[in-house]
Amino acid sequence: MKHLIIITVLLVSGFIHSQTNYETGMQKAFGLWSSNNPTEASNIFERIAKAEPDNWLPLYYAAQINIVDSFGEKDEEKLTAQLKKAQDLINDATAISKDNPEILVLQALLHTAWVAFDGATYGMTLSRKVVELYTRALQIAPENPRVVYCKAEWDMGSASYFGQDITPFCNDLERAIELFVNFKPETPFHPNWGKERAVKILESCGK
Repeated sequence: MKHLIIITVLLVSGFIHSQTNYETGMQKAFGLWSSNNPTEASNIFERIAKAEPDNWLPLYYAAQINIVDSFGEKDEEKLTAQLKKAQDLINDATAISKDNPEILVLQALLHTAWVAFDGATYGMTLSRKVVELYTRALQIAPENPRVVYCKAEWDMGSASYFGQDITPFCNDLERAIELFVNFKPETPFHPNWGKERAVKILESCGK
């Protein structure tokens, strides 16, 4: 999960031209994140968010950092702090951009982090919410590759947990990869991650 952002960082780092303070700040934050300085990167994204009160993107990335870094965290206190902060940032981003499929996916990933930490405690209540979020995102943006891929990964994980066949979801992954090929983010800073991970997961399908 921690490799989700790599492709975005690589793409954004190549975006070099006459820049505004916003563009310079975003690039700096992505650079720090790719250099394994997530806390500093998150702080910059949050500062940008304060300077850009109508822009959901810096809030999105600050939240994503906290979510991505929470996977594999064993310290419940630290995990709780990270995901609470991420939830607050998602709430702020949602207030700016309602019914945004990218934010819905991020919310689903936050719930997934709780389930991954303690499935016995959080699986029953949050799994249903994850499904609802992906279903809603898919209705809004059926051609968004992240929506299709992340839903497929969740469905595969759920199927594996219950000892069910994952094959039906392999076609969804293949479709997501095809969508990634033609997907063009609105700006160089809009979400564009996921293809590398989707390709890797498809290997478990034997394809």
